[in-house]
Amino acid sequence: MITFANIDMIKKGQLAYIVINRPEQRNALTKETLGEITEALEDIRKDESIACLIFTGQGNKSFAAGADIGQLREKSALDALSPSGMQDVYNLIESFEKPTIAMINGYALGGGCELAMACDIRVASTTAKLGLPELNLSIIPSAGGTQRLVRIVGKGKALEMILMGKLIDAEEAHRIGLVSEVSNPEDLEEKVEEVAGQILSKGPLAVKLAKIAVNLGSDVDMKTGLMIEKLAQAVLFSSEDKREGTTAFLEKRKPEYQGR
Repeated sequence: MITFANIDMIKKGQLAYIVINRPEQRNALTKETLGEITEALEDIRKDESIACLIFTGQGNKSFAAGADIGQLREKSALDALSPSGMQDVYNLIESFEKPTIAMINGYALGGGCELAMACDIRVASTTAKLGLPELNLSIIPSAGGTQRLVRIVGKGKALEMILMGKLIDAEEAHRIGLVSEVSNPEDLEEKVEEVAGQILSKGPLAVKLAKIAVNLGSDVDMKTGLMIEKLAQAVLFSSEDKREGTTAFLEKRKPEYQGR
């Protein structure tokens, strides 16, 4: 198992957890932390025993409270254009071939909120607060915040949150579709693992191709998106898993998928 300074990587059956472990700094995201997340992603990608990845923060106060302000103050224009910045790490998470869940156990602000939005599914504690307060520092959300938030909650609500630097609680986040589930803090991990279990019960190849179809299709015109969907289905129609899934349904038994 790889040892990190700023995160913990925990493997639990078919699940892997990346836990941001800087609770004294509200799990703020430094350049070094992002580098460790990238390294952990590569390890999890190669591990065929892992089928779902969960992000969370250490402690019960903060998921991730955004970028480290000390490092942020020193950034230049060229840093914003760096190919290894926060936006690029979050792009890796969004396109990660295994499903990802954000277990939001407290404050998810700025880069922390953007990390959650890069995940496929977001489950929040009732104590969670989410927001993009970057304009208070005279910068904008630039790790995907101006783009992913619009696509998730719509332009009007995204502008309201960004321009006002508005923080919202878990219930409002659920109401506007920013999170899909809300749980009491003591039940949060159980709820997240329940969600993960529902995903893991599906055909793994279908899960992978569904992610591709949704992520790529949402950024193109309808005609192109429908063709991406059709091609993904063509792959699945020729798979052993499709044969197993349909046969198991007809035989009224649980399918045994092989991911091929």
